[in-house]
Amino acid sequence: MENPHAHTFLLPDLGEGLVEAAVLAWLVHPGDAVERNQPLVEVETAKSAVEIPSPHAGTVARLHAAEGETVPVGAPLVTIATGPEPPPGPGIVGTVPAEEPPARRVRLRPPPE
Repeated sequence: MENPHAHTFLLPDLGEGLVEAAVLAWLVHPGDAVERNQPLVEVETAKSAVEIPSPHAGTVARLHAAEGETVPVGAPLVTIATGPEPPPGPGIVGTVPAEEPPARRVRLRPPPE
């Protein structure tokens, strides 16, 4: 039975018409706890080497490619077990906390002269 709280992250499109990437080094191992945006893997394309961050916080359940393996865009890269979904929180940009007023006021009209 498949874990309903596991997310399989696919190799994203790294831009400029690239169709594959080679796994240079895994920065995590199965069983490791990871945070959202923590670097997971370093991959190399025909144009550059980049670190790919985790889209979810959780525990690494499975690595789908070995170091040195070439992975096509859209293929499974890593599975992360996240547990039950947490309540919605701030996104990557963040939000103003509901209990605190904003610290900065914005003038809608210019001051009188």
